[in-house]
Amino acid sequence: MARSEVSDRPVVIVTGGGSGIGAATAKRLAATHTVVVCGRRVASLEKVAAETGCIPMALDVADYAASERFVGEVVDRFGRLDGLVLNAGIVISAAIEECSLADWEKQIAVNLTAPFVMTKAALPHLLKARGAVVAVSSVGALQTGPGLAAYSAAKAGVSHFMGSVAYEYARFGLRANTVAPGWIRTEMSDEEMRMLPIGDDLDAAYAKVSEHVPQRRAGSAMEAAEAIAFLLSPAASFINGAVLPVDGGSLLANSGMTYFDAVLA
Repeated sequence: MARSEVSDRPVVIVTGGGSGIGAATAKRLAATHTVVVCGRRVASLEKVAAETGCIPMALDVADYAASERFVGEVVDRFGRLDGLVLNAGIVISAAIEECSLADWEKQIAVNLTAPFVMTKAALPHLLKARGAVVAVSSVGALQTGPGLAAYSAAKAGVSHFMGSVAYEYARFGLRANTVAPGWIRTEMSDEEMRMLPIGDDLDAAYAKVSEHVPQRRAGSAMEAAEAIAFLLSPAASFINGAVLPVDGGSLLANSGMTYFDAVLA
């Protein structure tokens, strides 16, 4: 191990760090942490690294053996691991009757099993550091919509998995929490907007899907990153096993009651 690379700052891994919430989290943490961003798209990782000073490392989180080796490589290189952000995720929209077993299994593999594998590999190092894990779930873990059966099931699973990690290891100083974003403007969300004929452009599409969100807008990736950074930080030292919605209040909305919004206009 190169001694010159041993970090005197907290070291955090961010999966899915090449875009969206992962890239924003890397940017948010870069001033105070040694941040390792990983993902499948090397060019995207290198772009984030150039902008933030983070360390880019290629990884397909669905390759479980590679994920286990990856954690060891990070610790060998930097001498510690203090935080883990489980952000990598995919969605393949399909009605249940049209969802293939392969698409179901792929979403479970990336959104649920991969976080289990990465967390398990990181546990000894996080316990040594009395560190923290933050998983990026979704409001879709608590509410669902058409075509989201596999995605919602996996995201609900990862939220509950974080609760199990918190329960089992909080007594040893480890914290594990979940951020549940609503509509956040990211590259992946942009693609979803383009698939839906609900607006003339992206701005109009986002306005349509968020018209019943109490804040009447989608969030930014940095707003989600701020919540992640908070849960990683000592400021959240007594928060464990929580699910923090970052959704502009969308989970508050009773779909039937939105028809009465005119009363408040």
